[in-house]
Amino acid sequence: MLHRDHQWLDCSAISLSGLCLIHCLAGSVLLAGLSMTGGLWNHQVHAIGLAVAVPLALFALFRGFRRHRRLVVAVLGCTGLALMAGSLFLPHGSAAEIGASVAGALMLATAHLLNLRWSRG
Repeated sequence: MLHRDHQWLDCSAISLSGLCLIHCLAGSVLLAGLSMTGGLWNHQVHAIGLAVAVPLALFALFRGFRRHRRLVVAVLGCTGLALMAGSLFLPHGSAAEIGASVAGALMLATAHLLNLRWSRG
């Protein structure tokens, strides 16, 4: 039986990945149309988001892994986090930064979905 707190962790992490995707995609559209942006569209929000995502993801994915023992969840999740972290070192608004952020968020969300599915089993 899946514990409610474990389910909440993965669902929160999936939501955070979704917010990252929305930020990256909406940000790229805004950056293409505007010469200067600020607030939630600056590069610092990525570091803040990652500071929240890393401990949440590692805790949730580790708890699930202890239950289902499927290494693909850990590999997918850590690869997603690494891509997201790597995007911090790319020029803000560049295709490489957006691509790395979006790919990382999708991989991390997929890892959490698999974690949820396999933890229920």
